[in-house]
Amino acid sequence: MPPVLVLSRRIAQLLVGLSLYGFAIAMMVRAGIGVSPWDVLSQGVSLQTGIAFGWVTNIIGVVVLLLWIPIRQKPGIGTLLNVLLIGPSAEVGLAVLPAQHVLWQQVLLFAGGLALLAVATGLYIGARFGPGPRDGLMTGIHRRWGWRLWIVRTSIEMVVLGIGWLLGGNVGIGTVAFALLIGPMVNVTIPLLRVPTAPVPTAAPSPVQPSPVQIGEPL
Repeated sequence: MPPVLVLSRRIAQLLVGLSLYGFAIAMMVRAGIGVSPWDVLSQGVSLQTGIAFGWVTNIIGVVVLLLWIPIRQKPGIGTLLNVLLIGPSAEVGLAVLPAQHVLWQQVLLFAGGLALLAVATGLYIGARFGPGPRDGLMTGIHRRWGWRLWIVRTSIEMVVLGIGWLLGGNVGIGTVAFALLIGPMVNVTIPLLRVPTAPVPTAAPSPVQPSPVQIGEPL
């Protein structure tokens, strides 16, 4: 594929992925059976401050991005667009999706949101423009101090979940389902949707020249 088309695909994947990511969050929020730890925090802060959920998501993204400075993590364009786009797309989703109160409808909406979020994650990470601020914080701490990734992720999300719950965020069966399922799901979507890197051109091997026949050698 020509480099221009590869770049166009990467940009399209990034923008579509981030837009779908925010909409998927809105689906899980409207399901009302629990959300991811970071969204529990956003809900709690939104409840306590009166700021709309989507804008709180943006603000938290900026704060997390500032935490990259002491760990010497550098953002990519995908990181910055993650901070800017997910919150507004979540607000669009919350505006068009009604809250659900019947259990089977809640479960169905949450499952659809989780599946969409896994696809959206594969799209935006597969575009190779840099991780989101939350994932970058995890990988940056791992790279800076050598702590195991699962320990870093679990510790961060437990702290975030605890603060969000104390502030009134929605912790429920959906929160547990998210924690258990999102890892295996993105393990499928990220490799599947990753835009391949352009192969490095290599010089063609020079043909082997036959050695000249020496006088006296048999033909």
